[in-house]
Order: sequence, then structure tokens, then C-alpha cells
Amino acid sequence: MAGDPTVLNSGENGGGTLMGIHWFHPPVYIGTDRPEFTYVCTNVEGAAAELMKWTKRGPKWKEAIEACVALIKGERTPDDVRKAFEAAAEKEGLLRSSD
Repeated sequence: MAGDPTVLNSGENGGGTLMGIHWFHPPVYIGTDRPEFTYVCTNVEGAAAELMKWTKRGPKWKEAIEACVALIKGERTPDDVRKAFEAAAEKEGLLRSSD
């Protein structure tokens, strides 16, 4: 439909890990530096890459980064990272609706 934002998807997922990708569900929808685009993040690696692009790095950003590092160490789950990433995106005003 005309006027709908373009959606960028970080990949399809079924949960778990496949080829080094740590998938999570449901996806997290975030705004990008281009207002017409929404990024659909479905994995930890995509979340970490997006977090590194942010210029605002407050406490929620730090928690999300720490969750990513803890996942690598085997101390957290992909869902833990998803929740921390979503909270950071919400705090920074980047969280978008899936609608």
C-alpha cells in the first residue's frame, strides 16, 4: 500500500541457533536513520549490530550490550537479549509497532 513504511528484515527465524545466528521471536521493530524504513530484528547478531550504530548510549543501551556479551559467554538466552534490546529501543524512542 502506498505510504506504508518499507520494512527491512534481519532474516526468517524458527527460534534457536542456526549457522551461528541466535534467533529470537517475536521480532523487534525499530526505526532507523531513514524515517521511511523500519528494521525488523529477529536475531541477537542483528540487535548487536543495530546497538553499535546508536549515538545515544544510556543505561538501557548498556544493559542490552551486556546481554549480548553474556549470551556469547553462555550466561543469557536469545530471548533475554530480545527483551533488553526492545527496552533499549523503547527508551530511545526507536521502538516501532509491528502493524
